[in-house]
Amino acid sequence: MKTTIALIVFGFALFVPATGLAQDRPTVAAQPNTVFVGADGKFEANPDTALMQFNISAQEATSREAYDRASKAAEQVRQILRSNGIDPKSAEIGYLSLQPVYDYKTPKRKLVGYRVNANVSLKLKDFSKIAPIVQQLADTDVSENQSLNYTLEDIDAAKAKAVEDAYRRAHDSAAALARSAGRSLGELSYASVDTFENARPMPGTMMRMSMSAGAAAPAPTEEFTPQTVAVTAHVNALFNLK
Repeated sequence: MKTTIALIVFGFALFVPATGLAQDRPTVAAQPNTVFVGADGKFEANPDTALMQFNISAQEATSREAYDRASKAAEQVRQILRSNGIDPKSAEIGYLSLQPVYDYKTPKRKLVGYRVNANVSLKLKDFSKIAPIVQQLADTDVSENQSLNYTLEDIDAAKAKAVEDAYRRAHDSAAALARSAGRSLGELSYASVDTFENARPMPGTMMRMSMSAGAAAPAPTEEFTPQTVAVTAHVNALFNLK
């Protein structure tokens, strides 16, 4: 963790701490007999939400047939959710499209069919439901481009923990500097806080998985632990010196 310290014993100074974070830090007018400290804190929290996303796709010779096939696939998805104790209303449709499909191999494009695409998102709090849903979606061959991400929706508590860690580091550093100067640390005069959730790179699209050759095999997510979500905080603190 990075820590910046400035000790002002006499005179008046305008101090801008330099840190490695991209966001600008506030300018602090430090009074005599004060110590200014900047410190980073961190807290890693277990994710509380799994976000599953997949597409329902169907292609047929006519738009009516494509739409009917997509409707049947959607009903299979609803049945899978119900069989796992999930209300289908908790799943969200991001978009629904119906597009013509052309054959461009000939000089004059030829209409060969119609394709229906729908994007479905599902948030799960119960991680034990992930593996059976992933496997059943693959076994029934009704979805494409499946992806799974773990997130932290209740992030306020994690931010508070990161701030506590950053302030503890700032206070300890200020107290150590005060002792080195033969002084003692007084009360907090000023503080500012920035918090950041470490963004993880989004995984690439997962193509449709087929498990028909080994239906008894465990789902890819079984027995693995979801990656923690790291939240960091930066605290600037100005303490009086005794």
